Amino acid sequence: MTEGQIEKLFQQYPEFNIQESIRKGWEFFKTQPLNSVAFSLLIFTIQGLSTFYLDNYSLLISILISPSLTAGYFLVANRISRGVEVEFSSYFEGFSYWGIVIVTSLISGILIFFGILALVLPGIYLAVAFMFGIPFALFSGRDFWFSLELSRRLITMNWWKFFGFVLVLVGINIVGIIVFFVGLLITIPVSYYAIYAVFEELTADALAEPKGIPEVE
Repeated sequence: MTEGQIEKLFQQYPEFNIQESIRKGWEFFKTQPLNSVAFSLLIFTIQGLSTFYLDNYSLLISILISPSLTAGYFLVANRISRGVEVEFSSYFEGFSYWGIVIVTSLISGILIFFGILALVLPGIYLAVAFMFGIPFALFSGRDFWFSLELSRRLITMNWWKFFGFVLVLVGINIVGIIVFFVGLLITIPVSYYAIYAVFEELTADALAEPKGIPEVE
C-alpha cells in the first residue's frame, strides 16, 4: 500500500453491519461448502494428532502451521469475491505467504498475551484490534508490524462495534460446539469468511488501485 492508499483507508469511519457481514460469510461458505468443511476437518485432524501424539511439539506445530492454514480461509474468500475458480488446493495458498503470516500471528499473539497479563483489558483490546493483522499482511504488501498497526488503527476507530462482532462470532462457534462439535466445521469457516467480508468492505476503496492487492491466482 502506498501512503496515498493508507490515507484513503482512514478517510472514512469504519462502519459495517454485523448481520450483513455474517450473511456474506454464509454466502461465501455456500459457494464452497464441501471444501470448507473438508479443510476445517483437516485442520482439526492436524491439531488433534499433534496434541495426542506430538504433545511436546504441539505448540511449535501450531505456531508454524496454523497461521498459514488460517490465511487459506482469507485467500479463498478473496477468490470467491473476485469470481476466481476455487479448488481444494486453493486453501493451502497461505503457505505461499508462510513467513509473513507466521511472524504476524506470533507477534500479535505475544502482544495479546502480555496484554492479558497486564490486567486483562489491554489483551482484550489487542485481540480485537489485531483481527485484520493477517488479512493486511496478505493483501497490503507491507511488513508484519505495519500490517498489525494498520489493523489496530482501523479497528480502534470503531472498536466497540468490532468487539460486538467478535462476541457474535464467539456465540456462533459456541453453537457449533454444542452441536457435538460437528457444527464447528461450518461455523469456523463462516466466521473467517465473515471477517474477510468486513475487511473487504472497509478496505475496498484503498486497495482498489492497481498495485493495492497482490495476485493470489
